[in-house]
Amino acid sequence: MTVSTAAKPASEAAPQTRQSRPLRFLTCGSVDDGKSTLIGRLLWDTKSVKADQAESLTRDSKGTRNGLDLPDFALLTDGLQAEREQGITIDVAYRYFSTAKRSFIVADTPGHVQYTRNMATGASTADLAVLLVDARAGLLEQTLRHASIAALMGIHQFVLAVNKIDLASYSREIFEQIAAEFREYALSLGVRAVTAIPMSALKGENVVHDGKAEMPWYDGPTLLETLELATVRSAQTVGFRMPVQRVCRPDESFRGYQGTVAGGAVKPGDSVVILPSGTPANVSKIVTYDLVRNAAVAGDAITLVLDRQVDVARGDMIASIDARPATGLHFDATLISLAQDGITPGKRYWLKSASRRQRVTVETFSAIDWKTRRWNEADALAVNTIGKVRLHFEETAIFDSYEANRDTGAFILIDPDTHNTVAGGMIQGRASDVSRIGKGSNERVVLLALPPEVAEKLIGSDFFASIRDDVEVRQTTRDQLAGLFDDGKED
Repeated sequence: MTVSTAAKPASEAAPQTRQSRPLRFLTCGSVDDGKSTLIGRLLWDTKSVKADQAESLTRDSKGTRNGLDLPDFALLTDGLQAEREQGITIDVAYRYFSTAKRSFIVADTPGHVQYTRNMATGASTADLAVLLVDARAGLLEQTLRHASIAALMGIHQFVLAVNKIDLASYSREIFEQIAAEFREYALSLGVRAVTAIPMSALKGENVVHDGKAEMPWYDGPTLLETLELATVRSAQTVGFRMPVQRVCRPDESFRGYQGTVAGGAVKPGDSVVILPSGTPANVSKIVTYDLVRNAAVAGDAITLVLDRQVDVARGDMIASIDARPATGLHFDATLISLAQDGITPGKRYWLKSASRRQRVTVETFSAIDWKTRRWNEADALAVNTIGKVRLHFEETAIFDSYEANRDTGAFILIDPDTHNTVAGGMIQGRASDVSRIGKGSNERVVLLALPPEVAEKLIGSDFFASIRDDVEVRQTTRDQLAGLFDDGKED
């Protein structure tokens, strides 16, 4: 069967202004849906495969039987010996290519359930997800799991690649049915930007070249055209953030605080605050390994010198004084359970975010049921389950929401007994209410009853503004106050 190449591929279109930042995207979906083959074909047809790689690919493909006398394109990404022996993808493989319009960084992620953590790793830095579906099988549980993880990681652009359409007789009805079903599910994830494309990754139809010869009913873009028009994730709007990695004190005349800027920008003279202590200071100097700088932005590794002596330690955060992250003892989050034993509510874990490590307990609220596609109440989270939880800290935690800042809104949980990473999570926000106040609570609760007019003056004072993050204000009747405690009496 011959694939039509009459239309000029997107990679040979008239030169346009090249995008400065590369688009990062990943391929995901269930096992054997053709993710590695798709990326290999994309690299091959955009002429991004070097001569020695092409020769090696031709040599290594001997003995494969795809019926079309084509190379095994999956070998361009499946480089591990175990991957080649088993014909599966195990680890995330990153590849780089470019066209006349822009450059790309693509992550090929595994489809097997036991490698879900690797897929989550690939999604953590992506701007767009290419979700593959076998046209013969439709949406599977792992397909939905990968879509949910990608959406939770903040990806809002999806390409639904209905692959192997040639093995489904190029059926328009099958394609439209799968596309409609996924769009409905995507809406439940808050994703509206979905481009559905029928394709054959092996034959190259609708990947770089169009497939009108066999699919005249499809008049949409190819995969490459879609990727060239996609947008990168917008710059995060939070203020300056720098988790402190190290205190630099080479001699008595110099004290600097080293780390990588995780959000916003900073310049000498800016007012900052040290968290969690809340100590204010001004930036005196910004130093790198070879020069003194006038400013620093997200991604820069710097040393900050402040205008006064302050108590700063590894794990603290230096942030904009007028755009602070949230601080508190209770945060709501979404977890992806990665441990075989799952997540046990009430067990103490180590939570690591940036350079800060803290003890935390997890209160589970709900988990997604992949069969019904609904959130159900759950007391624990089994392996590869996505759940909504509340994190209870023993000391003040510092976070942004994941949507606002990936670096300061993400974390991992570590089992203190095995030192294994058991979950990855995204902060949704500070808990709006504190559950289980009273007996069994590890938190000291102080209740202050004031007449309304006195309370209003206190709330409007500068003193209250400085402690607002650690204080909860409620209008409460005497009966409601008694109901906060299990026995109806103040402890």
